[in-house]
Amino acid sequence: MPQGGENLNEATASHAGAGHRARLRQRLLTGGAEALADYEVLEFLLFAANPRGDTKPLAKALLARFGSLPAVLNAEPGALRQVKGMGEAGTATLKAVALAARRMARGEVAQKPVLGSWQALLDYLTIDMAHLTVERVRVLYLDTRNRLIVDHHVGDGSIDEAAIHPREVVKKALDVGASAMILVHNHPSGNPEPSRADIRITQRIAEAGRLLGIVVHDHVIIGREGHTSLKAKGLI
Repeated sequence: MPQGGENLNEATASHAGAGHRARLRQRLLTGGAEALADYEVLEFLLFAANPRGDTKPLAKALLARFGSLPAVLNAEPGALRQVKGMGEAGTATLKAVALAARRMARGEVAQKPVLGSWQALLDYLTIDMAHLTVERVRVLYLDTRNRLIVDHHVGDGSIDEAAIHPREVVKKALDVGASAMILVHNHPSGNPEPSRADIRITQRIAEAGRLLGIVVHDHVIIGREGHTSLKAKGLI
């Protein structure tokens, strides 16, 4: 009798789980962008990695650990696997979603004049950089129509002349045939306000570029709390 009762309980739980998943799926397909809460989005993504189990506790544990849905999707695989219940399949699923989001955002800026698609550029940079735990420096090299030629990863670390040499940044522009550039880096602290070093190196690169007819359109700093444009602040 206990054995039959256990089987009945398992069948009931399985049926309830299937019903819950079906309801989430319908809300996702018919309810629009805000149909699911963040934990429900994660819960749904993790269904593929755990086709029979309850993924809600794991979804909530991930949000508790990393603080937000974007932070979960941008977390390093090793950090994700430290959360109890996260295996290789679930980690791969979340990383695939993050990769797809980056490529979609990049596609919005790759074939258009960057200055005319400024919000799309900010969206792309935010998705790609806002939740990094290290400071990363990039230079976007543009052609005469302000279309992206190269999105160059200069390096990781503080933005100063020990890591970024104005002459090398400008030389790269000449090498790729760029006529303009946009400097980009992130602040892992979350606060995008520029430091004195940020301002100083920007002005040095802009000065070096002017001598060779290469324009620095802007220096954008990305953080979890938003972004800052040095041009908008009158610092270029």
